[in-house]
Amino acid sequence: MNHDEDDTLNPLPDPAERDLETTLRPKDLHEFVGQPKVREQLELVLQGAMQRGAPPDHVLLSGPPGLGKTSLAMIIAAELGASLRITSGPALERAGDLAAMLSNLVEGDVLFIDEIHRMARPAEEMLYLAMEDFRVDVVVGKGPGATSIPLDIAPFTLVGATTRSGALTGPLRDRFGFTGHMEFYSPEELELIIRRSARILGVDLRDDGGREIAGRSRGTPRIANRLLRRVRDYAEVRADGAVTLEVARDALKVYDVDELGLDRLDRAVLGALVRSFGGGPVGVSTLAVAVGEEPTTVEEVCEPYLVRAGMLARTPRGRVATATAWLHLGLQPPPRAPGEATRSLFDDATE
Repeated sequence: MNHDEDDTLNPLPDPAERDLETTLRPKDLHEFVGQPKVREQLELVLQGAMQRGAPPDHVLLSGPPGLGKTSLAMIIAAELGASLRITSGPALERAGDLAAMLSNLVEGDVLFIDEIHRMARPAEEMLYLAMEDFRVDVVVGKGPGATSIPLDIAPFTLVGATTRSGALTGPLRDRFGFTGHMEFYSPEELELIIRRSARILGVDLRDDGGREIAGRSRGTPRIANRLLRRVRDYAEVRADGAVTLEVARDALKVYDVDELGLDRLDRAVLGALVRSFGGGPVGVSTLAVAVGEEPTTVEEVCEPYLVRAGMLARTPRGRVATATAWLHLGLQPPPRAPGEATRSLFDDATE
């Protein structure tokens, strides 16, 4: 993510912020709020494996950032009473990096690979054998004299997390025994999360203040917790410390989060789409250049919520702003109905 330092919703990593996020993470499945279907399915997978006395099948968790994939990986390890080893796809550039990590695993360990869709191909191909047969082939030497030495590894459970399940290769996806698709949270679920976090942080949170923060959290627990901490700062510095409806609204106005939860980058994307490109269609790369961001940031951070909010549509010819987006920016939408415009784009693409 390439948000600026002053971006409210996705600031750059900070040790204190990371420690706080760790403190707020749920410790077991019963403490985990939301995702009822995934929780139920995962509980069955884990309990079945524990009854058999064997490591559970490998688990793939997919969904937009901030919905709890890392928390669930930690919970899986805790429920199994196992150690958790954490790495990420981009960190596994060579097969040797993965081989070293796999050879250090103890039986029953949980290996969590975040952004697993970004693994280098050599490491991914080594992972196939490790997932299926708990074995890796280490190549010694180079050229015609190179020798492949099979190395047994301890049985383990892989938990992979991805924001782009479609970017996974078929062979890798097929080796996961369970795939959990994470959905955006309802305001009511976010309110429960915010209340729990407020108790842990010692924040004097009033009901109306919690509802206001939940309504602007874009269906994402990570954002809800960050907004709570920013509103807490405002309440302690400029009010009497209590997070009321009025305090929450004033604080979120200072931090540039509007009533729908859109931040500076979201409005920049919509503004560029509407003002610079007449509402589209426009490609995501062009749109990213217009707002000074990476295409992956626009595609993975902004678009899921804008599509869900009914402000942006993805079409074969590019991104299109809906009438809702024009109105949200205080502009008059074009006379052609967004539904008809979007439908004609799909028709054009299939001709």
